[in-house]
Amino acid sequence: MNWKTLDFEQLTARELYLILRARSAVFVVEQSHVHLDPDGRDETGLHVFAAEDMSRSMPVLAYARIHAGDAEDPEVVVDKILTSPLRRGDGTAHALIERVLAVSAERWPGRGVRLTAPVSLRGFYEAFGFRKTEGPFLEHGMPYIGLTRKSRQPREASGASKAQFAASENATTYELL
Repeated sequence: MNWKTLDFEQLTARELYLILRARSAVFVVEQSHVHLDPDGRDETGLHVFAAEDMSRSMPVLAYARIHAGDAEDPEVVVDKILTSPLRRGDGTAHALIERVLAVSAERWPGRGVRLTAPVSLRGFYEAFGFRKTEGPFLEHGMPYIGLTRKSRQPREASGASKAQFAASENATTYELL
């Protein structure tokens, strides 16, 4: 797999076409979400994707779009998250979210990350430190929830050491993240 992280202007015409094709295949065809997928936000997004053999008709194996927050809502927003049906259950989705979180921390240090996901994927995202912040609500006829992952501050900045966290009998997984 070849991973790429590109701003809109850096995408080739073929890469953009294949990304839009993958998004339509998953969201419109597979999930029956009748909507206009190119929503006018691609131009301001950061595109993270994995591809294999760009000469194939469906080479995009995983994809997510990331948007920087703003002064009013500083959290980074991740949307259009998908994995190819051929790569589900093989760790590709896990690798995608790890990459998205790393890119977000690098580009926008200190900011939380927010996304919406089907209720059935709550456990998957909680394994990365996301916590439910809203919902459930219906989106395209399916129950979804909003999830947020707080920014990770350096331990030194928070005044707490690893030893303090490890010694705490009341420390939860969330606190250790």
